[in-house]
Amino acid sequence: MRIKYRLTASLAALLLFLFFYSCKDTPYQQGKILYEISCANCHMEDGSGLEGLIPPLADSDYYRQNILESACLIRNGMEGKVVVNGRTYEQPMPNNDRLTEFEITNILNYINSAWYDDLPYVKLADVRRTLNACTE
Repeated sequence: MRIKYRLTASLAALLLFLFFYSCKDTPYQQGKILYEISCANCHMEDGSGLEGLIPPLADSDYYRQNILESACLIRNGMEGKVVVNGRTYEQPMPNNDRLTEFEITNILNYINSAWYDDLPYVKLADVRRTLNACTE
């Protein structure tokens, strides 16, 4: 009985360690992975964008003012001019309609936590409402 208890306690400690270790870099690990797969090719891993072609997400006045609307941009893409930090960008942004609303929420929360100290947590319900409105 003691050996079984020690084994169970050791396993629980190991699982607890792995849980905390996996969360040490960012609380939005899935958002980070999804960002790296779906967004970093253009917006760069550090969110700096591609000079003159792709706008930055890090320290972006446009993103800061359009957090929830960014869910629509991720899902539906964007064409036309956009002004970010005083600079005009015209490169079309492709859609990512394969991403779920949950995944988009995780991406937004990753962006908020990675490059901003003062942006709020984005709620799934708000992203869902925004995505429904932008498709109507």
